Amino acid sequence: MVDVLDGPSGTERVQIDVTLHSPVDTPAPAILLAHGFGGSKDETDQQARELVARGFTVLTYSARGFGRSTGQIGLNSPDYEVADARQLLDWMARQPEVLRDRDGDPRVGVTGASYGGALALMLAGTDPRVDAIAPAMTYNDLGQALLPNNAGQVRIGGATPAGGSFNPDGVFKQAWTGLLFSAGGVPKPGALPTCGNFTREVCAAYSEVAQYGRASRPTLDLLAKSSPKTYNSRITQPTLLVQGERDTLFGLDQADANARQISAAGAPVKTIWFAGGHDSTPPGPDVRGRIADWFAFHLGGVPPVPDPGTGFQFDIAGRPQRDGDIPVRTMTAPSYPGLRDSRTPRFALPLEGQPTPVLNPPGGSPAATSSLPGAGQVVDAAGSLGQSLARDLPGQVAVFGTKPLEEQTLISGTPRTRLAIASVPGQPQPTDAVLFAKLYDVGPDGQRQLLGNAVSPMHITDIPPDGTPKEFDVALPGIVHPVESGHRVELAVATTDQAYALPREPSMHVVALAGDRAVSIPSVRATSSSAGTVPVGPLVGIGLVFLLALLLWVISAIRRKFHDDPDTRLSDTPLVISGLTKSYPGKKAAVDDLSFQVERGQIVGLLGPNGAGKTTTLRMLLGLLRPTRGEVRIFGHRLQAGAPVLSRVGALVESPGFLPHLSGLDNLRHYWAATGRPMLRAHMDEVLQIAGLESSAKRKVRTYSQGMKQRLAIAQAMLGLPELLVLDEPTNGLDPPQIHQMREILRRYAATGRAVLVSSHLLAEVEQTCTHVVVMQHGKLVAEGTVAEIMAVNGEATFRVDDPELAAETLRTVEGMGHIEIDGDLVHADLAGHQAAVAVNVLVAAGVAVHQVGPRRRLEDAFLQLVGEDQR
Repeated sequence: MVDVLDGPSGTERVQIDVTLHSPVDTPAPAILLAHGFGGSKDETDQQARELVARGFTVLTYSARGFGRSTGQIGLNSPDYEVADARQLLDWMARQPEVLRDRDGDPRVGVTGASYGGALALMLAGTDPRVDAIAPAMTYNDLGQALLPNNAGQVRIGGATPAGGSFNPDGVFKQAWTGLLFSAGGVPKPGALPTCGNFTREVCAAYSEVAQYGRASRPTLDLLAKSSPKTYNSRITQPTLLVQGERDTLFGLDQADANARQISAAGAPVKTIWFAGGHDSTPPGPDVRGRIADWFAFHLGGVPPVPDPGTGFQFDIAGRPQRDGDIPVRTMTAPSYPGLRDSRTPRFALPLEGQPTPVLNPPGGSPAATSSLPGAGQVVDAAGSLGQSLARDLPGQVAVFGTKPLEEQTLISGTPRTRLAIASVPGQPQPTDAVLFAKLYDVGPDGQRQLLGNAVSPMHITDIPPDGTPKEFDVALPGIVHPVESGHRVELAVATTDQAYALPREPSMHVVALAGDRAVSIPSVRATSSSAGTVPVGPLVGIGLVFLLALLLWVISAIRRKFHDDPDTRLSDTPLVISGLTKSYPGKKAAVDDLSFQVERGQIVGLLGPNGAGKTTTLRMLLGLLRPTRGEVRIFGHRLQAGAPVLSRVGALVESPGFLPHLSGLDNLRHYWAATGRPMLRAHMDEVLQIAGLESSAKRKVRTYSQGMKQRLAIAQAMLGLPELLVLDEPTNGLDPPQIHQMREILRRYAATGRAVLVSSHLLAEVEQTCTHVVVMQHGKLVAEGTVAEIMAVNGEATFRVDDPELAAETLRTVEGMGHIEIDGDLVHADLAGHQAAVAVNVLVAAGVAVHQVGPRRRLEDAFLQLVGEDQR
């Protein structure tokens, strides 16, 4: 804990929970790593370890009011959270692990996401000791973020791609704000019971907007005081702005405003838009690596990296696939357009549609749906199934559309349009109206996709009551989206949205196109980061190799056509083994007439003593050995060497070889490239995260421990997230925490409908992890079934009860019941063919409370009995 003094007078004592992570070589340049709203220092542990691996000393901490830190939440107030952070810099300057530029001045960078990102900006604007910053997924103006108004009578200008329209009298973003307020946690001593752990000022501000949907001047002043916009003009440090493209809380317009203000102050600015955000995922390993590169260059004192420059990078995410995969392509431009001399290219897409009356119903109900706070991945998943969670209600929406596009069009930034609104004489007509504008991508089949799952709220005031139209400009949600040729773009203007506070009184207005009757589309000129040229010389050789490979493929395909003989009844069954036998001349059969199957959702443990034939079985089911007799079918296809169905199988059998002079990541990339499948479908980041190798993926394999090499092998088996995963002794070289993590990984993997076959000698782990077990001895099948069935051989069960004597006496009255034994509060019974449920019913009827029921023995006991080892 670090004691700090904060508050308006600087006299309020608060304790901040901190952890200092240091590299091997110190003193080192430092990183102050702040967490997001509702979190604590624990959520930044992974990024801290990655930064330490790069050579930085890292201080993680829980902001006041969160985690174990004391105090109340001031919403990044300069009097509280920012003052605390300045004192943390004082503390860092006193630590021997931190490199100092002078006494009291640590060489330090600041980064964090969301709440922590705003802290990074505000600290840089108030403390010149900060040397570089990298805020992510954060805001510029908290008032506009939580009470946005994207409509104004003044024409929207600006040369940047995502410049928004920040106007007064915003519409309360009640769904997101309520979710954030609930993250304030349980009130601590001194807090109001109705206000979580917030300060009284923040509590009063929230209560006001939650009740009335509007913010008074004191509330707006409080939000401005807690916003980076107030301090950006003082930032001169190198700034990397990272913003999510899927974010209905803090959109691209917030990052755009930060970029313009900080650049105007003279600081170098680099901007990254990534395919994530509050509605999707936080920055992944690749983006976190670019943040580390930013600090490595601007702070120095660690292994050097090339100058990251001040360019602009953004991701283009493809449509979600049925397996959840979202292909992503990264684009790069020399600079963020509009900060210096260049302007963002824009072009107009003409819109068609007639003026349309729209109704705001009494009480604002029923209301349209667009986004679910923080649930963009759920929306994406629904979209991948041809469904949409976005719903516009009849009578509440005006729709205007383009003609089908003749070529693909990339939207990269904030589209704009101009609309008109008019009162309807004789109908309810308050002098102001709340509307919500949004863009849809409409395919030739009529399927509509709400771009960014986002809307632009608009509050239009002083509408003439006589029906005279009032025109206004609209900044639509900032997005990155390619619209395919043949698709149309639709502009929908609705009166309701469930994510926002709505007027309670009914009203009727007419909405129409205005101005040039078009939507202005930003499209940044950029090149793919993976783009490159192929030397002309090798093309001939490549062509010859391709023709030879094609010939071999045709021959192989013809052979498979006559030998595959798929069984359509088994097309959804991952694995069926029938009569499998492998024998060698003059020796006993290694595998003898083995039959079993693996269903979706199962984790099947293949057990047996050394020499039982487990590894031989695994090698045959992967096509590495040809069986003497019998067959293996994978998803109904008869297996043979090189069968295409093997692309649906991932395997770790014995220890794979890795090239020691390459990094772990490069080894995986080369392995996946050899399969001929697209790199985007490898799920590289995901499998590295599963295997716990994110921070060491770029290290050479020769530096890996045995356990790390084993985890790399598991990551290789999981590449592409195969439907059937075959693992031979996957826990070799793993320590107990890693074994526990592997257990959870396999459970989650099978829960998605995939199947896992795992061979292991760790019977306790098999008992806790597997759903089913196959036991082999001398190449033959000894037993198969669920873990519970195998453990309950001979029908022995144990009951934990409140009255063991009465329980034993009651069970002895059951006809055919076997031996009964009392052991403390446990009663062991040989059920002799009776179901355990029958015994439980009898006990309960006799007034015995049954606390626990299970097989008497462990899997190890059953295994030893099955293979005969307990009699030696």
